[in-house]
Amino acid sequence: MTGMIRGQRKAVQLDGEALVRATFLEQRPGAVPRVFEPARDGVDLAGWAAGHREDIDRELEHFGAALFRGFGELTPAGFEAAAAGIVNDLYGDYGDLPRESASDKVFSSTPYPANLPIHFHNESSHMARWPMRICFYCAVAAPVGGETPLLDCRALCQVLDAGVVAELDAKGLTYVRNFGEGIDVAWQDFFRTGDRDEVERSCTGSGATCEWLPDGNLRIHQAARAVRTHPSTGERVFFNQILLHHPAALPDETRSALRSLYDPDSLPRNVTFGDGSPIPDTVVEHIMAVYDEHAIRFKWQAGDLIALDNMLCSHGRSVFSGPRKILVAMGRIVDAAALSR
Repeated sequence: MTGMIRGQRKAVQLDGEALVRATFLEQRPGAVPRVFEPARDGVDLAGWAAGHREDIDRELEHFGAALFRGFGELTPAGFEAAAAGIVNDLYGDYGDLPRESASDKVFSSTPYPANLPIHFHNESSHMARWPMRICFYCAVAAPVGGETPLLDCRALCQVLDAGVVAELDAKGLTYVRNFGEGIDVAWQDFFRTGDRDEVERSCTGSGATCEWLPDGNLRIHQAARAVRTHPSTGERVFFNQILLHHPAALPDETRSALRSLYDPDSLPRNVTFGDGSPIPDTVVEHIMAVYDEHAIRFKWQAGDLIALDNMLCSHGRSVFSGPRKILVAMGRIVDAAALSR
């Protein structure tokens, strides 16, 4: 775990009135995540965050993740206000998550079976545009499991096998996705339109190729990088969604069933090297083992809000039992075309 620590730093006072103190989890002194707690009762997180956005940004660019704890439980509207305080340009046009009914900029977390983990990933890193900031709010903490584990993407470039990182960096990635009812979300839901011409324009604008299949479903190939340079810190980061797309990351029974039903290009999701050659299962198994070894885990508490720098910090979801509700908001969209690598 020490390999993932980004350096010791003393707790800081971020305003003269000491409304909020910045510290760390008791079990992780000096390490990810940075923790913000109210120093007195009644501190309004949304208002405080809006007035200290630059301070929060500095902490996020150092640690990658900030946990806001002890500010009280929030309604979806209250969470939206707090997230808007942290990142003022919340993004509402996101097709991979269901919207929270009370807001067009707050989403529910990924609906996925509770007995299966959601592998580590950087949000929308398989696309041409992604959020630099993502916020999660714990409305209901699962009684068992359900953590949102974190990983430092800068350190991943150091602890993963150097040859694996170099090959992925040199070749890049191609993500393959087949949209369709019963396979993945319907393309109409993802693109929020039933107009094929509009979908094709969107794909062209993002550098993706799209193919309409005989059954009316849609297949997309999207080129992306596996390693990038953070635009603010200048650090190299392992930034991708390999584990969410490669079949080797699926449970054995599911993987075998899918491979018996589909050729590689017809799988609901797949990822190859950028030249179209397959990424060996052994590479994915290595990535999974390193991720598991270095994952940062802590228990959610109802009312917790965690903010991530999406390029510095990867996230996932542990298996759980019982009720669990996590809300999501994101913003500060980055266009890959504006980045050098």
